[in-house]
Amino acid sequence: MAKKLLITIDTEADNQWDVSNGISTENTLFLPRFQELAENYGFVPTWLTNWEMCQDDRFVRYMKPKNDSGKCEIGMHLHAWNNPPEFPLEEKTDQRAYLIEYPEEQMEAKFDTLLESLRNRFEAPVTSHRSGRWALDERYAALLAKKGFIVDCSVTPHMDWTMAPGQTGLPGSDYSQSPEHPFELYSGLLEVPMTIRRTHRFAFDALLEPKDVLRQGKRLVKGQWQWLRPPKNPSASALRGLLDDVDSSADTYAMFMIHSSELMPGGSPNFPDENSVDDLFGVIEKAFSHAAELGFKGQGLTAFAKDYYICRRTD
Repeated sequence: MAKKLLITIDTEADNQWDVSNGISTENTLFLPRFQELAENYGFVPTWLTNWEMCQDDRFVRYMKPKNDSGKCEIGMHLHAWNNPPEFPLEEKTDQRAYLIEYPEEQMEAKFDTLLESLRNRFEAPVTSHRSGRWALDERYAALLAKKGFIVDCSVTPHMDWTMAPGQTGLPGSDYSQSPEHPFELYSGLLEVPMTIRRTHRFAFDALLEPKDVLRQGKRLVKGQWQWLRPPKNPSASALRGLLDDVDSSADTYAMFMIHSSELMPGGSPNFPDENSVDDLFGVIEKAFSHAAELGFKGQGLTAFAKDYYICRRTD
């Protein structure tokens, strides 16, 4: 069976890394470029959508027909700090709130508000999810299962977020011991972790300065955790190399992720202008092209999870 490329987009307001930034959703105008690029290679993006993007008529108008025709999937991505209903939390830090910082009743109220809006706006089931700021706990997993979700993709193997507190000072989730492969997070709820692997290779697409050569040399010797996610000054060779690693392994999928706001010039710290976004798209296209050459097939998260359970029942 062909390996799957699972393309996940945290679909959210512009530049949410700046905690002083207000809520705007102009990045929705730049998303067709990405959707069409994925379609060109037969891939199916899963747009994990939060509250403010769900309220943007432009986003719904473009994505609903794509979702209806199976060219994309609409999932959920909950940012607790601006998802209604409002509920006051103690402010011990200047960081964004995790959903898991709220009382259980408020967690469910926020969850239900977004889920109902997504279902109504897209007139379709919503069964895939990624948490805001990668935070999960047992209550959250139980809530997902209770609401009929089939798949979550919040786990980042090898990563420890405990030094990234929420608004009340609650530590983030620790996934340093989490598996790289899919596992059942809760009865009937499949966890499909982000693709993160330790790599030992040079990662560059152009001539390097001497200081960069030294840094790359250290990476080659010590290795580094490589995400299937384009960072600032992204490298197509790094993403292609990680796809090669997945292709030569027993893994059944590779999960790519990006934020919707990173697709807009000035929508994120890493891609401040048109040139940087054009470079980003060039890197993404090279990665998608390489995945297609390796034989990866496109699939939404929910379809992947359903196939996973079917295969498990027949094994």
